[in-house]
Formats: sequence, structure tokens, C-alpha cells
Amino acid sequence: MISNQIVTISREYGSGGRIVGKELAKAMDVPYYDREILNKVAEESGFSRELMEEDERKAGNGFFYNLSMAFGSGSSGDYTSINEKFFLAQFDYVQKMAKEEKSFVIVGRCADYILREFNNVTNVYIYGDTEDKIKRAVEKYGQTEEEAEEIMKSADKARANYYHYHTGRKWGDPHNYNLCIGSGRVREEKIANIILEYIENREA
Repeated sequence: MISNQIVTISREYGSGGRIVGKELAKAMDVPYYDREILNKVAEESGFSRELMEEDERKAGNGFFYNLSMAFGSGSSGDYTSINEKFFLAQFDYVQKMAKEEKSFVIVGRCADYILREFNNVTNVYIYGDTEDKIKRAVEKYGQTEEEAEEIMKSADKARANYYHYHTGRKWGDPHNYNLCIGSGRVREEKIANIILEYIENREA
């Protein structure tokens, strides 16, 4: 087990980032976190998981998502938008995890930004060529090529918009990560090994 090391994985749709995350967590012998974090956030904040997921999907329409963030509830002088409240609830929970658990792998959640002040974090971005990503989506997710291409465009657009609105940074900018890996024609477990070697070298 690698002690006191957190890895965040940002990934393009179809790049295999979620599979890589699971393989890496297994190799490190640490917990793996993905969208199930929303269940914990919902329990602690009282927000609905379904509404938080819907909020993330709405980010695909950048104009209307940005517009909705301009309006708060207005109650008792609270002008924080519901979008921002959802994000802040996740922000607090992920930081709490980092302070209490010390070691884990987390996919998405803008975790690279949320944990930017923590010294024991390695931020990874996984990308790929369109052809390779569609092929992986067909083989791993059982989608048709047409479905994969459509979902890939909408999912990545939503991720980019969501990330930018809440962090002020560009999703996929290599300056936000320690390691960027193209996943085309490389098995997920091999990519996990590359990340693991990088972490070990950083520790050394």
C-alpha cells in the first residue's frame, strides 16, 4: 500500500479513465471514489443526488448554466446559486476526505482543483483520439459508434463547462495536471502502472 498519496483523475469520455482509476486503486491498495461520492454529499448536505447529477448534465448548455449561476435563492440575503451550493457541498466533502483518509483515487469531481493546496496529490489527465475513444466505448460500454460519438461530445462539453464555471480554469489544460496520458492502444492496467511508477518517483 502506498501511504499518504491521493490521485485525481480527469478524463475525456471513452478514454478509459474510470477503468484506469479502479486499476490504480487496486494496485495502490487504497479506496476508489467516483460518482458514488454524491451519495455521501447528499447525506451530509441534504441535497438530492438526482438534482446534483442533473445540475452537472445541464452544464452542457454553457449559456443557460452560466445564466442560472447568476441568480441565488434570494432568501435571507442568500444570493448563492443552487449550482454553486451543490459544488461547494462537494468541495467541502472532498477536502474532508483528503484530511481524514490521506490515501485514495478519485475520478472527476473537479478534485484536482479542490485539492490543489494538498502536497500529497498527483493530478492525472487521460485523453485520447476520437477513433480510439469510440472504439473503447463500443467494446467496454456496449454502445454503437453513433451513440458513442454523440455521448462523447455532450459529456466532454458538460465536463469542460462545469469545470470552467466552478474553477475558472480550462479543463484539459496540461498546466493543471502533473501527468497527461494518451490512452490510445494502451491497456488500462498498463496506464495504471505508468501512473504508479510516476507516483513512486515523485515520492523518491
